Amino acid sequence: MTSPPNIIVFFTDQQRWDCSGLHGNPLELMPNFDRMARAGTHVAHSFTCQPVCGPARSSLQTGQYATTTGVYRNGIALAEGSRTLARCFREAGYRTGYIGKWHLAPHERVGPVPEPFRGGYETWLASNLLEFTSDAWDLRLYDEAEREVRLPGYRVDAQTDAAIRYVDRHRKEPFFLFLSYLEPHHQNHRDDYPAPEGYDERYRGRWTPPDLAALGGSTQRHLGGYYGMVKRLDEALGRLMDALKSLGLAENTIILFTSDHGNHFRTRNGEYKRSCHDSSIRVPTAFTGGPFTGGGERRELVSLVDLPPTLLDAAGLPVPETMQGRSLLPLLRGGGGETPWPEEVFVQISEAEVGRAVRTRRWKYAVRAEKADPVGDAGSDVYTESFLYDLQSDPYELENLVAHSSHERVREVMRERLLRRMSGAGETPPAILPSPHAPPPGSGGRRVGEDEARG
Repeated sequence: MTSPPNIIVFFTDQQRWDCSGLHGNPLELMPNFDRMARAGTHVAHSFTCQPVCGPARSSLQTGQYATTTGVYRNGIALAEGSRTLARCFREAGYRTGYIGKWHLAPHERVGPVPEPFRGGYETWLASNLLEFTSDAWDLRLYDEAEREVRLPGYRVDAQTDAAIRYVDRHRKEPFFLFLSYLEPHHQNHRDDYPAPEGYDERYRGRWTPPDLAALGGSTQRHLGGYYGMVKRLDEALGRLMDALKSLGLAENTIILFTSDHGNHFRTRNGEYKRSCHDSSIRVPTAFTGGPFTGGGERRELVSLVDLPPTLLDAAGLPVPETMQGRSLLPLLRGGGGETPWPEEVFVQISEAEVGRAVRTRRWKYAVRAEKADPVGDAGSDVYTESFLYDLQSDPYELENLVAHSSHERVREVMRERLLRRMSGAGETPPAILPSPHAPPPGSGGRRVGEDEARG
């Protein structure tokens, strides 16, 4: 009888998809990820459903959109008793462990997290807001008894050491380990990206993604350190995979690598995320092990809410009806399930704005609730069109077409998609007003037809 597969989620914070060589980055920052993705299943078009920490994390724990979990912005706790991955795996006889950043406890909980707010995880070594209770060379986590545990070394390395110890302790029983790093998120109190010694210098002034090269932001000040943090994370992934091999667990362990959101380096608003742009919502994602071995590159557009049902399905466990995402496994088995895979992903945005967006292969369409409170309101009954991008001709989202009269049919089609996805996520379909900006001169010279609009 085959034993149940072990599951490890290798979760990073604020990591752009184009750090990977598979996405064109020439600096070899992620060779272990690239190798894992080639041998396993590379989700080439992977997107968060909410580009800010707490909401995205609530979605990855539950398979639900943030307006369903109630964690529509940071500082809101995940409801006690929520149907999480940890509870699903525990009921199936798995040992469950969480190491690192949580960000789903009540807002007054900075470090220790009381047991009712741990999402059902059994073994606990974490901090609610790791960016405020640790520094790059001063990692402080808290155990099940809420006692402070200081771990030596660079923060990524110290967390990886703890993960390897966990795997070693539980090597004879099925386990589900959620390993949540802070990197490559900035260190809040200094607003910098502290890489290991020598790593910032190695990458400073090197290759810059085209959107950042065009728009500037804080790119030149921060990109070297950011890349250095990404490099160390990939080295940690390699160490973890080496440990699994040495313990004889590599053949029976599934690893998911993904991130909560990306980083646009203050090019789209006043900080690093919370926007509809790919730099904010697109993340690197790959699976290896079990049914994902040899899965190749998947070109479907995949949301963060699709990952929890995929993990449960891969372990042979039932997917709760409460989950709003879909398992990827039917695609790997040669079918798409009872209904075709969606042609778009749906994104909710908070804190910087109350916004919503849909993205297809070709088009990006976003709306904003002009009169809503970005912190106090989860949604709105009225939105205004704010962005439309043609990703085929403008992959770096530098030309906003939302007011162009030539793209009226595109807006209609994308508006229909957005309203359908909002309804499917449990939101009441709102009124959507056209952009208040006048069409630019000459914008009606060519009309985008029906086929292109639905492309």
